[in-house]
Amino acid sequence: MTSGKPTALITGATSGIGHEFAVQLARRGHDLVIVARDYARLQQVARDLSSTYAAHVETLVADLSDRAALQTVADRAADRDRPVDVLVNNAGFALKSSFLQGNLRDEEALLDVLVRAVLVLTHAAAPGMRERGRGSIINVSSVAAFLASGTYSAAKSWVTVFTEGLATELAGTGVTATALCPGFTHTEFHERARLSRQAPEFLWLDVDQLVADCLDDVAKGRVVSVPSIQYKAVVGLLRVLPRSLVRGRGQLRRRR
Repeated sequence: MTSGKPTALITGATSGIGHEFAVQLARRGHDLVIVARDYARLQQVARDLSSTYAAHVETLVADLSDRAALQTVADRAADRDRPVDVLVNNAGFALKSSFLQGNLRDEEALLDVLVRAVLVLTHAAAPGMRERGRGSIINVSSVAAFLASGTYSAAKSWVTVFTEGLATELAGTGVTATALCPGFTHTEFHERARLSRQAPEFLWLDVDQLVADCLDDVAKGRVVSVPSIQYKAVVGLLRVLPRSLVRGRGQLRRRR
């Protein structure tokens, strides 16, 4: 039995941007299906969201780099009897090592989570949304998508272009597709990847404002959501610079 409220399925929902999407969508009246690898943390987040926002919160423990676990989430996203109205493909991570110095298994896991999971879950959820004539798909990409800086950058570029193509295919159906392209954001992301936080403070974004701005862009039907004036300027510049300079900036960023 459903509550009659819209339902949002969010991957990587126990921390950072994914958790903030869960909070803000619950606050806006959505029930939730939250997905993460850590069972204990997932259950705690579910209890907190349920008690604070009176939302029904379903949990799915899944490592999205595992194809069988990913299929479990895809089956839930495709369930016509329990429709998903908002899909947020947020789960992801970064690698500290450069491509040639890194472990191939880690690189494959990165590709599985950042690319394959987005592909599979979107393919599961979108047909039902189109049949119902409503729904939103939010794929969390990155400003790194506009750089040339290793496999993370390449995967996020795929996410952005995939979302743009999806939005074209869904035009006129009542279903939207939006690629969120944040820059540096105050979350656990950098600590987990053991990455430097040396960027100037003015480039760091607050996660609550970032997600609120993205949801506003979704409501407006925007296909690419770049939060904040500073990152709109950065992306605008990267789009017009010669690719030789973009590649150079990507390599400088990696050395730092």
